[in-house]
Amino acid sequence: MEHKQAEIRIAELRKTISEHSRRYYEENAPVISDYEFDMLMKELESLEREYPDLVTPDSPTQKVGSDIRKEFEQYPHKYPMLSLGNTYDISEVEAFAERASKGLGGKPFTYSCELKFDGTAICLTYREGKLFRALTRGDGTVGDDVTANVRHISNIPQTLKGSGWPGEFEIRGEIYMPYEAFDRLNAERLRDEDPPFANPRNAASGSLKLINPSEVGHRGLECTLYHILGENLPFSTHSEALDAAASWGLPVSDKRRTCKSTEEIEEYINYWDTERKTLPFATDGAVIKINELNFQKELGYTAKFPRWAVAYKFKAEHALTKLLSIDYQVGRTGAITPVANLEPVLLSGTVVKRASLHNAEQMDLLDIRIGDYVYVEKGGEIIPKITGVELDRRTSDTEKPVFPDRCPDCGTLLVKDEGEAKSFCPNTTGCPTQIKGKLVHFLCRKAMNVIAGDATIEQLFSLGLVRRPSDFYALVKSDLLRLEGWKDRSAERFLDSLEESKKVPFGRVLFALGIRYVGETTAKSLAAHFGNIDNLMAADRESLLEAADIGEVIADSILRYFSSDSSKEEIERLKKAGLQFSMDAKETQMSDALSGMTIVISGNFSVSRDEIKHLIQLNGGKNSSSVSSRTTFLLAGSKPGPEKIKKAESLGVEIISEERFRSIIASGLEHPDGTGQELPESTETQERIHKDLTLF
Repeated sequence: MEHKQAEIRIAELRKTISEHSRRYYEENAPVISDYEFDMLMKELESLEREYPDLVTPDSPTQKVGSDIRKEFEQYPHKYPMLSLGNTYDISEVEAFAERASKGLGGKPFTYSCELKFDGTAICLTYREGKLFRALTRGDGTVGDDVTANVRHISNIPQTLKGSGWPGEFEIRGEIYMPYEAFDRLNAERLRDEDPPFANPRNAASGSLKLINPSEVGHRGLECTLYHILGENLPFSTHSEALDAAASWGLPVSDKRRTCKSTEEIEEYINYWDTERKTLPFATDGAVIKINELNFQKELGYTAKFPRWAVAYKFKAEHALTKLLSIDYQVGRTGAITPVANLEPVLLSGTVVKRASLHNAEQMDLLDIRIGDYVYVEKGGEIIPKITGVELDRRTSDTEKPVFPDRCPDCGTLLVKDEGEAKSFCPNTTGCPTQIKGKLVHFLCRKAMNVIAGDATIEQLFSLGLVRRPSDFYALVKSDLLRLEGWKDRSAERFLDSLEESKKVPFGRVLFALGIRYVGETTAKSLAAHFGNIDNLMAADRESLLEAADIGEVIADSILRYFSSDSSKEEIERLKKAGLQFSMDAKETQMSDALSGMTIVISGNFSVSRDEIKHLIQLNGGKNSSSVSSRTTFLLAGSKPGPEKIKKAESLGVEIISEERFRSIIASGLEHPDGTGQELPESTETQERIHKDLTLF
């Protein structure tokens, strides 16, 4: 490759890697596999070695990916928190051992081999035996302070036990989500029509960054620690340090092994490449470290990696098994999902018998047949997914499946909206599976939080006692005693739970209605924007689109829902039952400082964007996602979107800073329109906004 071609390819790789790094670290939503990402990085590293004059300090090869979030305070790491060099080739592990031996002048040493947990990195500081601070990796130099969240992870001790621990030390490790907790969480998200997490690693990272610490405790996170740092630590080897940590009650892996040669390292890797399938958590490789701490110090670090450690990564886990048949399931929104029935096979710690095929297009893309041998991976679905067909094992008696044109439950002709991959049953009020799904959703924890499960709904439906959510509030004790296994106490608890649900705030009631595409967050946003159900029902398409995060698809779905006579009737029945269909006055209005104003926000702020939007609502303003002639002002944080700035300037819409925004709220002054008091921007703020804009 010529120099100019290399320069172009390096630029392409840096742009691609940076985008995938952002998706991985910041959004917890990768769109390529770890292996594909690593191959892109290795290509970049190879080109930069060949053309060292093209290496720049901002290259992804020279820095650690960052997961910093503005919602958290940041603190510097006392010791840089770097990532590990990795490989998929055992010969590169041997090369690592040779480099280490050469760097140490041939002095003998051992290796500490450990499992590489597939989670998110954490750094804990203990002072005088008590947990003082927990930081994420961040950018390697500073990290997000997630101490309040980490205190809700059950196996991380708040106070150490035993004795001998230093007055202050750091211990680093990985926070991860076991398969059981991951499956449970994704089952809840699918039921609530939230997108499932792609894998346990993304689920762990997203859960650790929740704003509500108590919610972290419900996610089932666990931690394993693997590296101690501090001044004058009384240990000679890494394994000795971890043994001490375990004696203090810290969660340290019991799957580690001290090895004396690369042959023993290879044995360790081969053993766990097979045995990891039986573990209750995800592991994506093994980490090999020089065991002697003085040798670690002697070998030192590159700009990005320690020279005394390397990660060997396993290939993505999948299993090959036979496809026996395909069922077509109906969801609560009417979506038809094909689900494959498989010969049982062990995958990621559980026996897999069923796998998702997603939709008819995916089935055609795979060219799948009943009787085929198929590859299965446990990805983001609570039901694992089929990723390919082993065509070499296809026989002449396999049968091409036919996707149904009618609902497998009620027989209604299926429909498929333009741009949709899934087919739907339009019989929303008469399809039994849809009805039961909506009833289960209505009572779930994130909605009305009524004590009931699928079995209870099934019995109530079978007995003809419940057909729509409002029917729950007409139930009496004698109805419930007809259910199999129910006694007085069970019936009383259920009725008490129903009564308590009448206190659930409007946002959750709106979510409980099960309007297609209106998830938990969207429901809260709509409730805050419109204030009550009557305003929402009366809103036209344009008004809906002015609400935060409401796009055309969601707006059209809301309009369809409220145009139905049965929906309107159900709202009235639920109102009479006593449910909350308006925002609490105290919650909706702190002041009228922003009354009559429509505000667009852009950029990063001292708090989360959701909190800024909430402040606008609490002070009488309205949020909008796009700048128009009706926009009162654009609230610009750091790094605002250049297109919104450009649009605001072209329309003459005023651009203000967070500093001024908070001054308006604090003083209760109306926005300057010739009648109110001016609140001029400081020169410093104007310069900051201008500087941010010049970056684009």
